[in-house]
Amino acid sequence: MSFDALKSNRGNQIASMIKAAEAINGNGQQEKKSYVDERVWKPTVDKAGNGYAVIRFLPAAAGEDLPWVRYWDHAFQGPTGQWYIENSLTSINKPDPVSELNSKLWNSGVEDDKATVRKQKRRLHYVANILVESDPGNPQNEGKVFLYKFGKKIFDMIMDAMQPEFQDEDPINPFDFWEGASFKLKIRKVEGYRNYDKSEFASPGALLNGDEEELRKVYNSMYPLQEFADPTKYKSYDELKEKLNRVLGGTTASFTTAESVSLDEPAAEPVISEAAPTSPPVAKSSSDDDDTMSYFAKLAQDG
Repeated sequence: MSFDALKSNRGNQIASMIKAAEAINGNGQQEKKSYVDERVWKPTVDKAGNGYAVIRFLPAAAGEDLPWVRYWDHAFQGPTGQWYIENSLTSINKPDPVSELNSKLWNSGVEDDKATVRKQKRRLHYVANILVESDPGNPQNEGKVFLYKFGKKIFDMIMDAMQPEFQDEDPINPFDFWEGASFKLKIRKVEGYRNYDKSEFASPGALLNGDEEELRKVYNSMYPLQEFADPTKYKSYDELKEKLNRVLGGTTASFTTAESVSLDEPAAEPVISEAAPTSPPVAKSSSDDDDTMSYFAKLAQDG
């Protein structure tokens, strides 16, 4: 989609994105785990775990239909002390050895097995292009385009903005250059975990005062997202199964192809090297059985 087409067609974008979000069933990303991806922006927090920044979500890049991409991964330490940190093949609608193992364990009837599943469950990630408007922790990032990885909590806020709950609230397309809204990211540390509940969208308004020359520069600086949904970026089932066996210190035979247990969790922030990590990645959801797609199931029931 050209910049001019983006401007003229923006009135239909909210409906199309909601429809796509309801139907979507697998976008994946090849995440870089043990080195820094300079394209990815991360908010800065102080010693107390608090942070603040203002970002603007950007529209879909040229040739792409959606302004975000979604994927799942697993990150856990086995009894061998080794780590399993890999994208889940379920992101691209393929069988995944960890999901199959988790299904077997969950249905074993043993409570300890369920605890193991919770430790090994999928983590949910979204990726979008953003413009950093204010970053007090790293002012050099301001005015630049980055990729931003976030979890279900922030994605739900985006969806709530596009389809507000109350009649006196107007729908906002947060990704729109002209009628979108800046996102005030407010991070607190609650019970040892990052909490985004106080984050909110500002009043709608044109990005960069609607200066089309500046908006074109931003648009042309955006990163393609579909590379993160490329099946060729994923390891094969056999490669993942071999690694899982190695991490668990034995065999994980007798997998089942039954429907995997849906225990999705928001993305953790730490970047962990697979070489010799000393502590597990930190992540927490509001429920151990937090199913991402329950949001879209509710939309279908309400429709």
